[in-house]
Amino acid sequence: MSHIRNRKHAPAAQCSLATATLLTGLALAAPVAAADTADLADRSGNATTLDGLEVKGVHGYKAERVVSPKFTQTLQDTPQTIQVITADLFNQQGATTLTEALRNSPGVGTFYAGENGNTSTGDTVYMRGFDSSSSIYADGVRDLGSISRDVFNTEQVEVTKGPAGTDNGRSSPTGSINMVSKQANLHDAVSATLSAGNDGQKRATADWNRSFAGLPGAALRLNAMWQDSDVAGRDRVDNQRHGLASSLAFGLDSSTRYYLNLLYVEQDNIPDGFVPTLGLPGWEPQPGLEGLAGHPVDPENFYGTRDDHDDVTAQMATFRFEHDFSDSLKLSNTLRWGQTEQDYLLTAFMSTGGTVADPRAGNIKWTDPADLSGYTLARSNSTFKDQRNRILTDQLNLRADFATGAVQHNLSTGLELTREEQDSHGIASTGSRPAANLYDPDWNDRGDLAWARSGAGSYGRTDTAALYLFDTLKFGERFLLTAGLRADRYETQYRNSAVCGGTGRGAVSCGSLPTGSIVQTVDTEDDDTLLTWKLGAVYKPAEAVSLYAGYALSQLPPGGANFQLSDAAGSASSINADPQKTKTFEVGSKWSLLDDALALNLALFRTEVTNEINSLVTDDAGLPTQTGEKQVKGVEISAVGNLTENWSISAGYTHQNTRVEEGAPVARNGSYNLTYTPEDAFTGWTTYRLPFGLTLGGGVRYSGEMLRGTDGAAGTPAFVKSYTVWDAVASYAVNDHLLLRLNGYNLFDKQYVASINKSGYRYTPGTPRTFLLSAELRF
Repeated sequence: MSHIRNRKHAPAAQCSLATATLLTGLALAAPVAAADTADLADRSGNATTLDGLEVKGVHGYKAERVVSPKFTQTLQDTPQTIQVITADLFNQQGATTLTEALRNSPGVGTFYAGENGNTSTGDTVYMRGFDSSSSIYADGVRDLGSISRDVFNTEQVEVTKGPAGTDNGRSSPTGSINMVSKQANLHDAVSATLSAGNDGQKRATADWNRSFAGLPGAALRLNAMWQDSDVAGRDRVDNQRHGLASSLAFGLDSSTRYYLNLLYVEQDNIPDGFVPTLGLPGWEPQPGLEGLAGHPVDPENFYGTRDDHDDVTAQMATFRFEHDFSDSLKLSNTLRWGQTEQDYLLTAFMSTGGTVADPRAGNIKWTDPADLSGYTLARSNSTFKDQRNRILTDQLNLRADFATGAVQHNLSTGLELTREEQDSHGIASTGSRPAANLYDPDWNDRGDLAWARSGAGSYGRTDTAALYLFDTLKFGERFLLTAGLRADRYETQYRNSAVCGGTGRGAVSCGSLPTGSIVQTVDTEDDDTLLTWKLGAVYKPAEAVSLYAGYALSQLPPGGANFQLSDAAGSASSINADPQKTKTFEVGSKWSLLDDALALNLALFRTEVTNEINSLVTDDAGLPTQTGEKQVKGVEISAVGNLTENWSISAGYTHQNTRVEEGAPVARNGSYNLTYTPEDAFTGWTTYRLPFGLTLGGGVRYSGEMLRGTDGAAGTPAFVKSYTVWDAVASYAVNDHLLLRLNGYNLFDKQYVASINKSGYRYTPGTPRTFLLSAELRF
């Protein structure tokens, strides 16, 4: 989401229009706005039932548990690091996307900007040293597609750190992220939020929930979102999206409940190809670029064209059934169909220089090396994506509480059947883009580039049948033992075809076929059974204190992250490769303080990832072996809740020591540290409510130095410097129905690198000082 900027002053007419729009909205809008917890009335009222667990609507920053029935205990008695980011927290911060909400989790973020000439699309999230983008879930179901996700229909974001294979099947080595959707309930309420800014910021959301007077136990909830916003600090980049989510529920006052949830979101964005790293710390000029030393480009520059687009359509339909046989025996079933379609074109670049023999051989050209206005940058990397992801799943869960002698059991078991598909169309292009002026690019320079589907493409499908069993055994009031076991039987199919002919890397031989024919390059499948498990123990010396230790094993099979398989030996996607294995050991303590108002947590963890590809150790055929091993160990501290009735806080710190234990270095600087992972990270947010309706607060985000990946790029930065960003908020409750909120971001206008690509040619500039004005209404 973009915000008001103060580096570039908008014309007075724009400011007046934004103000008039806001005031008109305030006058005409119905009661609205999911506002600050303490300033406005209770958001969801009655208790709702989610996935077989009865939970109260979460208010404030502190949540008691996650929604999934696989976690049978409260967060305090769960032997694992789990952070719940509530809607009250991320709404107060003005967050609109999953990426923005995740800023509340230390060391978790979108630090990676893609590989070589391509750019990552969507929520490319790194956590504890590894890419977790393929482990994003919605209500416990994998949410496919490399897209950016809005939080307008999200009640809370659950960040589970450590192997999540026992919970979800194949997953990232270091955790998963679950977005919990809003559900219909029996509390009648209407709310909305209007946001405006002078940098093209326009956004509106509405939340309407009604019970049916003539149909006891039935309710309907509608959530709507509309946004048309520039991206602060970036020319031309724009995010346009609208969405509608509905939840229809029956039997909310009975032992049998039915939910039908529908979601539709459209995005029409101008994607960001980012900015050349010329002149940044760590950059050294390649031959021919010496004249650029000390002359970085404007971080607002946009090097794409008017043809660049990122069009996304996401649809989801969920039917959930719940039945309580008794207070101790509950059955739930979730049936989900989801589809995401993405049509994407980005005019990307690689800001290379020449060679000693030919200084003009790079992508940056010049006539007079002393004339900066004459430098041009080749727009030589058009990135296309025409992709559809689908998922169909049915998840059955049985929750049973019982006793065997003196031992109390909280058991959760279930069956999951899932089909996931990814269909990508190949794109053929002709023509080219003209080079852009390095210091003054013009997005109207389109050239004669034309493109269309080539007839080639790829198709991947994974079918999974899984059985799981979790049980927490309580031995008196002091000791709990939690165990989980999961078996996944999967089959992955992958086909790929390409247009034959041409030269260079990636060229496909035509054999006896004419040049330009469609040739099948891969047609293979892989199947296996994965066993994952976890074991944890909790000792409670007092009711408010939990000391715990846990161990978990997770596995990621070939093609598990991207559906892609290979019949060639020596790669992690080979059908002959063993699954990547992750083992995590964690010890810690969780404290419930101030009458359960504040949660204080401390965790020490160590994660080992084995069966990695090791190019330094080869087999008899000279191919890399799976003897590689990586390790992440560290400490994480967090505090969330209330220090007093009016003083709220959410804070977290992590220190991570990452290393390649066996295998070649992955960092550009030659060290054995892992990439895109800050060694130290801190995030904090706090607010204080004054007696007369004014709430003041703010936060700080610190990210330590990060290393980028290694490839053949020369002279580009090998690292990203650390940075600290300060934010603030002021809100005023005019009355019970209206709250005005002003958010300020990056108050000291810190210039920083938010992410960098693998080759180091491009980086994402950090958002400059911005302000966001919102009106939240509620009836």
